[in-house]
Amino acid sequence: MNKSIWIFAALTLSGFATAENHTFSASQQAKDIAQKYILVDGHIDVPYRLQDEWEDVTQATEKGDFDYPRAKSGGLNAPFMSIYVPASLDNSPASTALANQLIDYVEAIVGRAPDKFAIATSVADVKKQFAQGLISLPMGMENGSPIQGDLANLEHFYNRGIRYITLAHSMSNHISDSSYDLRRQWKGLSPFGKELVTEMNKLGIMLDISHVSDDAFYQVIDITKAPVIASHSSLRKFTPGFERNMDDDMIKALAKNGGVIMINFGSTFVDQKSRDWRTKMGEKRKVVEQKFGADSKKVENFEKQYREQSPFPFADVNTVVEHIDYVVNLVGIDYVGIGSDYDGVGDSLPNGLKDVSTYPNLVQKLLEKGYTEKNIEKLLGANLLRVWQQVEDIAGATN
Repeated sequence: MNKSIWIFAALTLSGFATAENHTFSASQQAKDIAQKYILVDGHIDVPYRLQDEWEDVTQATEKGDFDYPRAKSGGLNAPFMSIYVPASLDNSPASTALANQLIDYVEAIVGRAPDKFAIATSVADVKKQFAQGLISLPMGMENGSPIQGDLANLEHFYNRGIRYITLAHSMSNHISDSSYDLRRQWKGLSPFGKELVTEMNKLGIMLDISHVSDDAFYQVIDITKAPVIASHSSLRKFTPGFERNMDDDMIKALAKNGGVIMINFGSTFVDQKSRDWRTKMGEKRKVVEQKFGADSKKVENFEKQYREQSPFPFADVNTVVEHIDYVVNLVGIDYVGIGSDYDGVGDSLPNGLKDVSTYPNLVQKLLEKGYTEKNIEKLLGANLLRVWQQVEDIAGATN
């Protein structure tokens, strides 16, 4: 089962490609900027995509949002490979086993094409590999479940290359409450979660507060000695009531901490119309399930028929730029980046940003908004690299 189905079951099943797809064109200047600077994407779900169905992403692929040719075309240099562990595996050895397996996949990508990819475990690695023309593959763990309450596992995954950990995912776990989970068993972080924050600072692993509850976010901010990231979150300003996104006060606290919010591209993350569509579809599907049964043909055909009658309202690249622009106006240029969630949000990606070849479209819209090349460099990757370097420096001073 694809990662996206866990959260967006009513939204991200196949079939969205039939919706109208507007054409966006990037200028040569935008393409040149995308190639000139280190472009970091905070969250791409290639490993779990390969768990679902193996494809050789070192070559062009027919499926998915990422492969080598498209990444090179889009200027992508340092995509964080998400080591995603479903919440359904929490509190089981299977979560740790899956995390190790997904790391194996990333290593296999590099093993297949060492002339194209390289594992990156430091800012220095990313810069060196960029100079060599390689695509860096740093790794972040999405869901801290594989830690199993054991700091030895934290060190194990650090040694395997994990450089950020998203503390929870779609359900509360042994570390933190989740923004998606109505049960707030810890009222933020668990006792172990609070200890984990300190230990991650000591090791040099970035704290990722995407997915956690608001209370957990503020507790992380209070405890950490290092800046934190939201690897793939957008703004609650545009999606009122959607706790998975961050509100203005949280963004201000994140900026004061020196951290960075990396904007998720998914339409339901950036646009309320898309969220409302998903909600309405889910409600109508539930009625059909109650009337005919969850396994009935009526339910099986429901999504297709609903999409034909009511096409999904895709966001577009302009909507994503609105989120970036809002952060810049709220707290400044230094605290925002890109966390697309490619290969993680199914077919809900906005028009103009359908895969990793399309970052120049984003650059184009930023240029049209009046962003300077220097500021675009910060948004594309320099802000995240600055945070990562600070995390490394704090860890080095601690040890």
